[in-house]
Amino acid sequence: MSVKYIPVQWNRFKWGYDAALVAGTGLFLWVFVDLAPGILSHERPITPQIHNARAFGACAFLMMTVILCTGPLARLDRRFLPLLYNRRHFGVLTAVVAVSHAYFILNWYFAFSPVDQFEAVLSSNTSFGQMAGFPFEALGVFALLSLLVLAATSHDFWMKFLTPPLWKALHYLIYPAYVGVVGHVMLGTLLDQDHQGFTVIVIGSAALVAGLHLAAGLKERANPPAAAAWVPLCPAGEIEDGRARIALLPNGDRVAVFRDGDRLSAIANACAHQNGPLGEGRIVDCLVTCPWHGFQYNVTDGRSPAPFTETIPTYGLKLENGVVFVNPEANPPGTYVEPVVAPVREDNA
Repeated sequence: MSVKYIPVQWNRFKWGYDAALVAGTGLFLWVFVDLAPGILSHERPITPQIHNARAFGACAFLMMTVILCTGPLARLDRRFLPLLYNRRHFGVLTAVVAVSHAYFILNWYFAFSPVDQFEAVLSSNTSFGQMAGFPFEALGVFALLSLLVLAATSHDFWMKFLTPPLWKALHYLIYPAYVGVVGHVMLGTLLDQDHQGFTVIVIGSAALVAGLHLAAGLKERANPPAAAAWVPLCPAGEIEDGRARIALLPNGDRVAVFRDGDRLSAIANACAHQNGPLGEGRIVDCLVTCPWHGFQYNVTDGRSPAPFTETIPTYGLKLENGVVFVNPEANPPGTYVEPVVAPVREDNA
């Protein structure tokens, strides 16, 4: 194989994140199934099997909503950045929950179908030319297949094998998949209820996702990076020792400017492993550790310590009147750049 395998490195934060994710999913299903069986009011009585199917379907919809909200929330407020950690694990668990929903549906509605269950899902309703009675099943199948593709290609092997641009384009499937889920719910479950509470929840969730993306885009549009050759970042004294400040460059890339004592260095914000946010890591002995999987890089040359071979781009820095400026032209990965000396004043310590 032309792409080497890189084992995922677990850390305490990853264990805690995944534990909270699994616990939250289990809690939602428990509340929906056992504590609030009458949370939805339907025109016709529903069986326990249908209620279980809707519990898993509602959980998958909620999980997709949270996934699509984390990106713009992190762009609007850095305090939400930890929610992005291990987001791929969130996506994989969402696919598992969605498959469980499909399992309950197939084994209740199509258990005694004269044709194959999977064929029956797509052939039992073909009224594509009308809104009332539109085959919402097809939208659910599309969303499920999209989630399975994203889960199956979530490992960084596929990002390297397909190349990051193609891998990223493939994972934009999450957006049409979410649209498919919204349509699946609106044309399915919502037509079988006698009150509008759940309708408000679904429409509100979709509006929240769209609104957060719009707000994040408007914020970045209103505060674009400086058009000058060197991009101003901040006063040197505002960068904490061992930490970084992140800047958005004119070409859309992000750079992390680190302080290591009285020296400042700049590297790309994306880890070479799985594009983790290096700017959220800390420096120890001139090495920054990625908070996602523990990969390390020397902030002066963007190189991982031996025997590892990963490299990332570096950037030039300069000081003018105490303000840090970043050269937006990245150096080739692994290029050494002499740190800029910027002593920390006592009132900023």
